[in-house]
Amino acid sequence: MLSQSEREKLHPSVLAEAERRAASIQLRVADAITAFAGSMNFVYLHILLFAVWMLVFEQSPWPTLTLIVSLEAIFLSTFVMIGQNRQAAFQQVKADHDYNAQEHLLEENTDLTRAIHELTAQIHQRVLAEVTASTSSSASAASPIQDDPTKP
Repeated sequence: MLSQSEREKLHPSVLAEAERRAASIQLRVADAITAFAGSMNFVYLHILLFAVWMLVFEQSPWPTLTLIVSLEAIFLSTFVMIGQNRQAAFQQVKADHDYNAQEHLLEENTDLTRAIHELTAQIHQRVLAEVTASTSSSASAASPIQDDPTKP
């Protein structure tokens, strides 16, 4: 089992898939077989078994060995397909999670952009109103109306 700090580093869909595979006996068996069949130990074991079989148990052209190898190839190809199907399902779950997370972030960014635009427009209106008010008050203070002495 992973520690809490290790679990926090993993993608949520990775954790969900690991928990799903750990819950099923069939998937655990398939994982174990696939892990072993995809290792060099599997290759070394088969080299040893085939050499012993060909030298000790059966003479040329090895009909029983051919049958065994053919059956094993059928089962191994099935395990490979099972692994590929599980990997494809996992990738789809991860892609769906990533898409939903991106959509959520896009909505948040859009909302933030709109809020910034509204605040900028409000600041612009206030500054414009202050500038207009200060220029009109300074213009009226700078040029007071003078009485014409020629007018009665």
